[in-house]
Amino acid sequence: PLDIAKLTPQLQALKDEGIESLAIVLMHGYRYQDHEKQVANLAKKMGFKQISVSHEVSPLQKIVSRGDTTVVDAYLSPVLGKYVSQVAAELNPVTDRLLEKPKTPLEQVPLYFMQSNGGLSLASNFQGKDAILSGPAGGVVGMVKTAQQASQAEGEVFNKLVGFDMGGTSTDVSHYAGEYERQFETQVAGVRLRAPMMQIHTVAAGGGSIVKFQDGRYQVGPESAGANPGPACYKRGGPLTVTDCNVMLGKIQSSYFPAIFGKNADETLDDKVVAEKFNALALAINSEGNEEKLAAENVAQGFLNVAVENMANAVKRISIQRGYDLTDYTLVSFGGAGGQHACLVAEQLGIKKVMLHPFAGVLSAFGIGLADQIKLQDMAIEKALNEEALTEINHQTQTLKPILAQQFLQKNAGQSIDVQARLHLKYLGSDNSLLVAVDSIERMQEAFEQQHKQLFGFISEQPLFVEALQVQATVAGEISQPQFAKVTKDASPCGQVKLFSDDKWFDAKVYHRTELKAGQLITGPCLVLESTSTIVIEANWQGCLSESGDLLLSHYQMINKQYSAEQANPVLLEIFNNRFMNVAEQMGYVLERTAASVNIKERLDFSCAVFNAKAQLI
Repeated sequence: PLDIAKLTPQLQALKDEGIESLAIVLMHGYRYQDHEKQVANLAKKMGFKQISVSHEVSPLQKIVSRGDTTVVDAYLSPVLGKYVSQVAAELNPVTDRLLEKPKTPLEQVPLYFMQSNGGLSLASNFQGKDAILSGPAGGVVGMVKTAQQASQAEGEVFNKLVGFDMGGTSTDVSHYAGEYERQFETQVAGVRLRAPMMQIHTVAAGGGSIVKFQDGRYQVGPESAGANPGPACYKRGGPLTVTDCNVMLGKIQSSYFPAIFGKNADETLDDKVVAEKFNALALAINSEGNEEKLAAENVAQGFLNVAVENMANAVKRISIQRGYDLTDYTLVSFGGAGGQHACLVAEQLGIKKVMLHPFAGVLSAFGIGLADQIKLQDMAIEKALNEEALTEINHQTQTLKPILAQQFLQKNAGQSIDVQARLHLKYLGSDNSLLVAVDSIERMQEAFEQQHKQLFGFISEQPLFVEALQVQATVAGEISQPQFAKVTKDASPCGQVKLFSDDKWFDAKVYHRTELKAGQLITGPCLVLESTSTIVIEANWQGCLSESGDLLLSHYQMINKQYSAEQANPVLLEIFNNRFMNVAEQMGYVLERTAASVNIKERLDFSCAVFNAKAQLI
């Protein structure tokens, strides 16, 4: 039993130490909530400013991840609360609003925040646990919404998408095949969280990732030069980075950048120091006895190949690893550095189409403006899937639907609210649950087995078990299609530059995106300049501006490169090292997700490796 008399002085001691935030997590609080409620009421009377209760934050089994999630919420919510209050105060100035009608239009402005699950939340409902990956989630929404707009405008269906969001320090990749993909248990900075988040995989390969030749290998990241000192070309004494590789190869041209670099932010990009550093690095690599003498551009291309391989492997983890064939997918590129690498990453994955929205450089921000309002509620069930459980599930669904819908009614009168119910299903004895829409038992079993077969390659004889019910209420966001001035004649190049593509130098044309006419075909290698990014159309690629303003790139000639096995190539050494590692990681993923052993699925007490035909470790 709960001993309130004993607990009171313990909480008071914490209060006396200056602690203002409290996370309340009891062993079976996800199912039996009364004790957590009693502790929360006591803490409220004692004056704790932030009280996060596990059955409200994450009402699911597994006390460790439920506890971690509640602690994160207790830590972040006060910080976010201050920020929300500041923004709300600017939008809605405090007046005698309880006594009078609002005096200005600003006082009627509703305030929403982006959540990690890809939906908007009213400021009053925004919680710390829902803010962890809210920025990248905006990019996924932007990708999907703009692709849907393009499908309507062009008549071509873009419903199989790979998101490629490359910024300064990292790259976020995502997958879409008709519906948003979310993960419900993840680990962020070593903390296990049980909260719905967009399925996004991040790899430490961005424009600022430091490149170095070490131990006979070309290495990219995970260290980053950041914004200060930044890449070597920033003129602040920074190291060579992926951005510098693009400068060296002519894919970023200093003459088209404003004078905002250097210590006083009044100089242009420094391509000379980049060339000097790569020439010095080429000499150092050649001095190690390689038969093939490398020029500076070959070294820069080598580092770029490694970075592209790392990013392609990240895409494979959220697509091929989960049973999807990317042959007929479209790579949607966004982020400030995405346009410089989109063709190379798509080529590595066998993807033949790339899409770049007019706002590709800032698509995460644009996507937040297009997002739906979403409210998710989970409820633990913990029963075998049978008719009795289905009856309870339908009852709980009907109970939750009006509660969730009511949260939208005050702000969204007249708008339709879509409510959907899904189940977290798993095999009995397994910890790996899959999300299936509530339907008849036969149809749910069929849908579960189809997913399980695609992900893990087999179907078990074990009975199905319902871990939890999830009910989602959605109010559709406003679809905003930006309008651009129509160009009536084909654009002429605004310049010509030297550009290294497909292992050789080209005289490449340069275009301004705003001057391209819809339907105009431009053939790579060439550069397309826009206000938020530079787009590189590689050799064997061509681009065409659609009527809706999207730049659509297509790969019209596949080239199979032949490599010699006679001598060690440090670039290929790193690339194949990453590929073999990726194979081993995929093996481990399947083993962890399908194992019944606690040692494997909880303690991760296993290892996976790749051997050659002579049983030698690769």
